[in-house]
Amino acid sequence: MPEKQVYEYAVIRLVPRVEREEFLNVGVIVFCKRRNFLQVKYRLDATRIAAFADDELDLDEIAAYLHTWELIANADPAGGKIARLDAPERFRWLTAPRSTIIQSSKVHVGRCEQPEAVLEDLFRKNVL
Repeated sequence: MPEKQVYEYAVIRLVPRVEREEFLNVGVIVFCKRRNFLQVKYRLDATRIAAFADDELDLDEIAAYLHTWELIANADPAGGKIARLDAPERFRWLTAPRSTIIQSSKVHVGRCEQPEAVLEDLFRKNVL
């Protein structure tokens, strides 16, 4: 049985009207330094978002923004300069406080054997 390792995670939130501080969970970020694991998983449910937010949201633009977060997490050069940072710095950048329509929750900590399974479990519990 593999040894449990510390992981950190945050929930990705869509905040259509930042001034109202209302949000819809659309994804998760999981980071496990010892397993060299940093992944973003998200889902934009157009029907759910339309019921929650006004029609002014551009879902294609939001999807492109979230895709960039995924590129950064994966250290893909297409993610720009931030994607060149090491994994802990990329995680801190992704989870830094923002005043935009895409934000992350506070960072939470846990212990796991398989961060991939944690990513799927957190996604199912917090997004779906």
